[in-house]
Amino acid sequence: MKKELTDRQQEILSFIEQFRDENGYPPTLRQIGKQFGISSTFGVKRHMDALVKKGHILVESNASRGITVLSNFESISMPQTLGDIEKYFKRIPIIGRVAAGVPITAVENHDGDVVVDPAMVKGFDTCFALKVKGDSMVNAGIMEKDHVIVAAQNFAKHDDIVVALIDDEATVKRYWQKNNQIKLMPENDNYQPIEIVNKEVFHIAGKVIGVIRWYN
Repeated sequence: MKKELTDRQQEILSFIEQFRDENGYPPTLRQIGKQFGISSTFGVKRHMDALVKKGHILVESNASRGITVLSNFESISMPQTLGDIEKYFKRIPIIGRVAAGVPITAVENHDGDVVVDPAMVKGFDTCFALKVKGDSMVNAGIMEKDHVIVAAQNFAKHDDIVVALIDDEATVKRYWQKNNQIKLMPENDNYQPIEIVNKEVFHIAGKVIGVIRWYN
């Protein structure tokens, strides 16, 4: 059961929720401190510890934005039906696999789902997930067997991380464009850029907006 908050704790919790809803991710401790005139991250952490102790948030210690608000779950102890789950979570289909080394054939088969907080994909109409094979994006924090969350779109800006299709082959790379030249750039020195020569067989399937990783 959640415990009553002080006025300042409620203000901080409300700010965290508003920031998350507007941006799709929670604020850092420094951003919270700036908002409330708290000069040290230690001072902010004291408020975070109180919110954790009172059951309103969870904080992942090794992540700069590792704050999860628990307010949404007050009314249920456990989702009982698919409708309950979809009321509080966003289901994203896992579709085939994608290479983060050399392109592999893109097979669009439904291979389960990942479930996330809807705020994490706010502003993106259609999303899908792909399982990564290969290590060409390790310097961008994308490892083999990760699932990348992708916002479906057929365009990209310079320096976006994208899922690109060449013929029927898909790969995760950083999108590089200068003048009329396009390259797909790896984030691993062991791999070479892929220069797009025939643009008729190339298109963007989506922009990578997140990564999910399991350690077991």
